[in-house]
Amino acid sequence: MTLLFPNSSRSFDEKRNAVRFLGHEGMFEVRFFVEAEALVIADAELGRSKISESKLLSAFDALRQSVYDVARKAYSGGRRDSYTLTAAHFR
Repeated sequence: MTLLFPNSSRSFDEKRNAVRFLGHEGMFEVRFFVEAEALVIADAELGRSKISESKLLSAFDALRQSVYDVARKAYSGGRRDSYTLTAAHFR
């Protein structure tokens, strides 16, 4: 089966300092987190401004397809309950 992202919702997880989103493979729900640092590095404009929750969510939205591609690649390494995507995943 293929990992899909049918739900476009995302939220900021303050404790993890990351944006949280969900993927699905069949009946399985998979949690993903993108660290704030990864979004700052991937979005040059964000790196030049004061970082806030709303700016991180906007950066996620702007990079959504890239984030999904990285999430699929991370997921292909084996099924787990959750994945944390770091700056290294986006290089």
